[in-house]
Amino acid sequence: MRRNFLKITGASILGIIFYPLASLANNLVGFKKKLKKDESEYNIINPDLTNEQKIIMFEEGTERAGTSELNYEKRKGTYHCANCGVKLFESTAKFDSGTGWPSFTEAIPGVFVTKTDYSFGMKRTEYSCANCGAHHGHVFNDGPDGGKRYCSNGLCLLFIPESQ
Repeated sequence: MRRNFLKITGASILGIIFYPLASLANNLVGFKKKLKKDESEYNIINPDLTNEQKIIMFEEGTERAGTSELNYEKRKGTYHCANCGVKLFESTAKFDSGTGWPSFTEAIPGVFVTKTDYSFGMKRTEYSCANCGAHHGHVFNDGPDGGKRYCSNGLCLLFIPESQ
């Protein structure tokens, strides 16, 4: 338990230190401004995606930690891919990881494909929607009780509350 706390705390401190620099660099190369390729080269299904969503989902960008309204979502419901609508997570799998991004202990089986990502000088497992290929985030083995932590960009998710 203490080791997980130290890992999360250390990662948060590093994020606080290095994220503003990375954010500045991303802004200099056009982050939040335009896609690197023509939109027709991406598998964009939802025509209402914002430019920031497109950059995160199709150019493996990252939203700033602590900015997602979904961090505070406590209602029962399901989380879906913002591009294609596929159900990805149940609200019962959501937990507060303290990282600043919506986090989940498990995904709906078969909804993601993974690949190894070596960006930021470390080895991580990136996950993307198996249906449309949209990047959602990274999965780590530091979740509750030694399980998984799916760390998701909130802009990649649509929350659908359970019917009352």
